[in-house]
Amino acid sequence: MNNTLANLATLSTAKSKRLSSYDRTGGNSDRVGVEPGATHTLAAIEGAGQITHLWITIDCADPLYRRNLIFRCYWDGEENPSVESPIGDFFGNGWGMHYNFSTPPLACAPAGGKAHVCYFPMPFGRGARIEIENQSVEPIRSLYYYVDYEEWESCPDSLGRFHAWYNQELTAPESEQGNVENEWGLFGDAPKNASDANNYLFAEIEGTGHFVGVNYYVNCPSPMWYGEGDDMFLVDGEPWPGSAHGTGTEDYFNMAWCPREPFSHPSFGFGRVPGENGGDKLGWLGRTHCYRLHLTDPVRFTKSLRASIEHGHANVLTLELATVAYWYQSEPHKPFPALPSVEARKPRPEITAVDIHRWRDAWRKSVGGANPWGDERPSGV
Repeated sequence: MNNTLANLATLSTAKSKRLSSYDRTGGNSDRVGVEPGATHTLAAIEGAGQITHLWITIDCADPLYRRNLIFRCYWDGEENPSVESPIGDFFGNGWGMHYNFSTPPLACAPAGGKAHVCYFPMPFGRGARIEIENQSVEPIRSLYYYVDYEEWESCPDSLGRFHAWYNQELTAPESEQGNVENEWGLFGDAPKNASDANNYLFAEIEGTGHFVGVNYYVNCPSPMWYGEGDDMFLVDGEPWPGSAHGTGTEDYFNMAWCPREPFSHPSFGFGRVPGENGGDKLGWLGRTHCYRLHLTDPVRFTKSLRASIEHGHANVLTLELATVAYWYQSEPHKPFPALPSVEARKPRPEITAVDIHRWRDAWRKSVGGANPWGDERPSGV
């Protein structure tokens, strides 16, 4: 995985195969439909091999179908999925939205990000099953797909199984100061955090393997910078601060100085930022998609890995967070917590200019109904 071209010239006896939605009659109706509540199996493969490529596109009347359709993968006859995520979030589009997104292993490709593409290698020794469950109230009118894979005589013991886990949380201030959104020390001395207990959790893994990346979707309900929170990786049950402790959200995502501009690198970047080209005047208000892929610097573990990030320095901010973490590990894996319900996965609405004007009106009333400009501060602050 460190160099995808290094082994390209190596000859192999593997057999290349494909499963797809092609029209079995020889016609051009290369699609299937999936009713609400139903599950469609894209691939049910026996024996050993490796998924090498996925392409999926969908037509559904539900505007949030990308949050309401669940993508799952099972390896070697397991009962609990190794991959479970809303389909949009897995491939690299958050909040049920669609926008162009491009990395080496994952992409949401034109038109407008509606083509879901994956090149993560997914080996298996005793079979593979890939499914999409329709948890929407609307049918999938058209599901088109390719599942390209290799058929092997056996799977080497050295190959881990691919895993991906979706998590989400509406965070709240949980610092030593209580329910105070005291970022940048605006309301007194900045708090301290000598623990990962209240952090946002994006991976909790048991087994042997290596962590290879995360898509991080943050919706910030104020213009305040959301990215002071440190990333923390606790390896093999070690106590805080662990052997891989970071210095801030933008630092973990290889950015600097509170950025808000689109950027695309093979290993990191911003898939989406609020406002036109990030040049709005409302700071970091709204939906931002950050990604970090550890393709050349995987985080390795032999027993367990707990990966988390503060929501604001010392966990002082209310943020709507969602993530999909990606890793390889030996089986069996720790079963994932129950996926949040359809209603719970519904994204929080975006803050608008009308909301901000209401904030100003509330401020005017709080300072006596005079005619304040808006930068006034209570005495002592």
